[in-house]
Amino acid sequence: MAERTTNVFIAGVGGQGILLASEILSDMALARGLDVKKSEVHGMAQRGGSVVSHVRFGKRVHSPVIAEREADVLVSFEKMEALRWVHYVSPEGTVIVNDQEIVPSGMERYPEGIDEELAKRAPDAHKLDALTLANEAGHARAVNTVMLGAFSSYLDFTEDEWKKAIGNRVPPKTVEINLKAFELGRAAGAR
Repeated sequence: MAERTTNVFIAGVGGQGILLASEILSDMALARGLDVKKSEVHGMAQRGGSVVSHVRFGKRVHSPVIAEREADVLVSFEKMEALRWVHYVSPEGTVIVNDQEIVPSGMERYPEGIDEELAKRAPDAHKLDALTLANEAGHARAVNTVMLGAFSSYLDFTEDEWKKAIGNRVPPKTVEINLKAFELGRAAGAR
């Protein structure tokens, strides 16, 4: 992992914890002594709008932005956001999707055909029900740590490194729930 740059594209909607997830990933890479660059876009996040974070790490990283078709992993916290950003995934990349539908601001219902179109563009996408797993862990807001767990085995960090980074970033009273959420996501995303 240290010789080449690893590119992780995290997408979702406001309030799902995308920025916290990118901070946890960045913290782990920094703790390993890697160069880390991160870029975020969260314009309409407070209204349920699209939020994305580019996290790049390696021996030396020159830009915080992942170019199209260069993401090693796309982690999407919502299905439509996976479809919106799937063009960033490299041909050898991995797509991990929370099978959740969040109706976009200003729309009355969820758009039709998202599953079919996503299946065309990312036929090997790994889907999981992160919201159910987060609730099982103890709180719906733990979707982000479920998703971290789901893609944790795709990166070269130990389970202990993940858990330490999560414990250092989440509020102390939520550590236990978040660690359980991580474990449930890791089991669901195991490859």
